[in-house]
Amino acid sequence: VIVCGGTEIAREATRPVLAWLRRQARGGPALGAVCTGTWILAEAGLLDGRKATIHWENHDGFAEAFPQVDLFRSVFVHDGNRLTAAGGTSSIDLMLHLIAEAHGDALAADVADQMLHTAIRTDQDRQRLSIPTRIGVRHPRLAAVIARMESTLEEPISPAQLALDAGMSTRQLERLFRRYLNRSPKRYYMETRLARARNLLMQTEMSIIEIALASGFSSPSHFSKCYRAQYGSTPYRERGTSASASLG
Repeated sequence: VIVCGGTEIAREATRPVLAWLRRQARGGPALGAVCTGTWILAEAGLLDGRKATIHWENHDGFAEAFPQVDLFRSVFVHDGNRLTAAGGTSSIDLMLHLIAEAHGDALAADVADQMLHTAIRTDQDRQRLSIPTRIGVRHPRLAAVIARMESTLEEPISPAQLALDAGMSTRQLERLFRRYLNRSPKRYYMETRLARARNLLMQTEMSIIEIALASGFSSPSHFSKCYRAQYGSTPYRERGTSASASLG
C-alpha cells in the first residue's frame, strides 16, 4: 500500500483514511509513502520509532510535528515493512532498490536502462544538491560557513564565531560573502532563517511564537518585523491567507 503525496496533504488525513491505514498495517503488508504521503503515515502513528524521509521542503515542518519519527534527508528510506520516498524521481530509485533486493543488481540495472534512468541512487544519497552546486560557487570555506549556518538556524551564532570556525577573520568572511553572493553573511543568514520560518508557517500549525523561536528569533515582534521586510507581509497575515486558500 503506497500513500501518494500532494498539496494540502493534511486535509486528507481524515479519520476514515487513518483508520483504514491502521487496519492495513495490522494485516501485515508493506506500507509506503511518496513525498508528503509520509505525513499521512505519520499521522496514523505508523512511523513511530521508524526511519523515514519526506521532501526537503517539508522536512522542517514534519520534524516539528512528528519528533517520534527518525527522519532522514535521503532520497528514500527502507525500514522493514515501511518504505518512504522523498518525491519526484526518488520513487524510481526506491523501485529499483526493491527490484535489486528481490532479483539482483543486474535486473535493476536493465530496468534503469529501459527507463533512461542513468544514475541509480541509494538510500545513502541526499535529496538536495550540494551547497556549491546550489549557490553556483565552488569555494570550500564559503560552503563550510553556509553549512554551519544551515545547522544552527534555531540558535544562530555570531559572524565572529562563524569566521573563527572557518579559520578566517570576520573581515575576510564579509569579503567572501560580498564577492560571491553579493550580500553580507548576516543578511544571508537572516534570509535562510526566514525561509525556514516561512516553510513552518505554511506547512505546520505551530504558533507564531513557536515558529519565531524555531527560526532563531527571541521575540515575535522582531520576527514579524524581519519577515515583513523580506516578504512584504506579516506572518499573521500570511498564515491567514494560506488558511483561506486551503479552505478554497
